[in-house]
Amino acid sequence: MAAPEERDLTQEQTEKLLQFQDLTGIESMDQCRHTLEQHNWNIEAAVQDRLNEQEGVPSVFNPPPSRPLQVNTADHRIYSYVVSRPQPRGLLGWGYYLIMLPFRFTYYTILDIFRFALRFIRPDPRSRVTDPVGDIVSFMHSFEEKYGRAHPVFYQGTYSQALNDAKRELRFLLVYLHGDDHQDSDEFCRNTLCAPEVISLINTRMLFWACSTNKPEGYRVSQALRENTYPFLAMIMLKDRRMTVVGRLEGLIQPDDLINQLTFIMDANQTYLVSERLEREERNQTQVLRQQQDEAYLASLRADQEKERKKREERERKRRKEEEVQQQKLAEERRRQNLQEEKERKLECLPPEPSADDPESVKIIFKLPNDTRVERRFHFSQSLTVIHDFLFSLKESPEKFQIEANFPRRVLPCVPSEEWPNPPTLQEAGLSHTEVLFVQDLTDE
Repeated sequence: MAAPEERDLTQEQTEKLLQFQDLTGIESMDQCRHTLEQHNWNIEAAVQDRLNEQEGVPSVFNPPPSRPLQVNTADHRIYSYVVSRPQPRGLLGWGYYLIMLPFRFTYYTILDIFRFALRFIRPDPRSRVTDPVGDIVSFMHSFEEKYGRAHPVFYQGTYSQALNDAKRELRFLLVYLHGDDHQDSDEFCRNTLCAPEVISLINTRMLFWACSTNKPEGYRVSQALRENTYPFLAMIMLKDRRMTVVGRLEGLIQPDDLINQLTFIMDANQTYLVSERLEREERNQTQVLRQQQDEAYLASLRADQEKERKKREERERKRRKEEEVQQQKLAEERRRQNLQEEKERKLECLPPEPSADDPESVKIIFKLPNDTRVERRFHFSQSLTVIHDFLFSLKESPEKFQIEANFPRRVLPCVPSEEWPNPPTLQEAGLSHTEVLFVQDLTDE
């Protein structure tokens, strides 16, 4: 069963729809169908338009805002080739021409008067371009219905887009303005424009844009190019950095003559395109060189900035290190000051030393870690804490220490602990009248 998007489609259209989806990767079948319908189910044109969109070129169905056409038509060196209608031959031909001349004069005079008067009643609807792409597509459809599909590849976009593409790609742009009411338009399209050799030349060497002057887009271009008669062809190219009309072909021209004239115009102006290509390449090379120089400068700048950043970080690291060392010095100085104040306080709080003849006195000789000896008397009833405070107040004693007795070898509990919340007295600790105690340094532990 067909999907909803594929209903009411022929087998050929369904195949094109699936093929277009495979080529473009568009998931929405509705979008695929809408795009193909815009291009009259021409899958090549639809795919090309999709690729142009992906490359950043505006879609022919989403043209950029309209702006005045900027094409130089004032160059007096424009090559102009006008094909006049053949003169009557023979007596019969002249007779027919003279008989039809009053009728033809009257017809065109009345037609011009009617058109002139109509402008005051109703403005020319062609003066308002509302859907330029729709005008192009409509002309393409009517052309193919009348003359078949064997024709030069039409540029499927607005006139402005065709100019921009020709300028960007440095290609010739051939513009054809179709006069629907002109007597020579049908013969030109059928016999000249659709001739195989003409198709081959146009498709291989230039862009081809065409529209009817009855359409607003074609009428707008007609006002810019100001053709004199139909069929009308204009060759446009980038010349002196401006899109310029370099050739005008007007009238019913035959295929061989058209090929010769187009070839002559292109050969005469090819040097401008070559010069522009060289200038563009030079500009591109200059731009690449400037970009490389900018990149090198930025790389050098980034390297300098990185060096400066590392220098700042190194300076900051040294500053922090110096501050840290300074803070450590200050902390050490404060610690030493506090320690000295604590020693002085302990010294002031010590009880007086008993006399040598006091029977309750104990003579203790302290052996300090630096091998110095200190001697002092204490009272048996005093706590071991007094011994500790005495040693702490000495300048030679370490900050942290413990006191050890030798016989028996033991550590005296001179400071409060869990086992000895209240340190014992000298007598309770089993000290004799004369003792030698050792001071063990615990500062580094």
